[in-house]
Amino acid sequence: MAAGPPPPLDPDSLPTFTDEGFAEKFLRKTRENPLVPLGCLCTVGVLAYGVICFKKGYTRRSQLMMRARVLAQGITIVSLVGGMVATTIKSR
Repeated sequence: MAAGPPPPLDPDSLPTFTDEGFAEKFLRKTRENPLVPLGCLCTVGVLAYGVICFKKGYTRRSQLMMRARVLAQGITIVSLVGGMVATTIKSR
């Protein structure tokens, strides 16, 4: 039994997507999971302070800041994964 061509698509039944710029998408994602940008800012701040301490010769403080950077990165990753899990659970 040979099948004929598929029926034509009805444009009204297709999903529509809005064009979303970078700023709109960034704001939407920030509202969905606000801890990730906060963690990123914290990581960058600790890293910058650690580099400043390193350049000034405060080796003990710069090592402490590098360890704090790793901790901030870890918290950022945990919040990212937590946000993904929460979004998955919410969509079900």
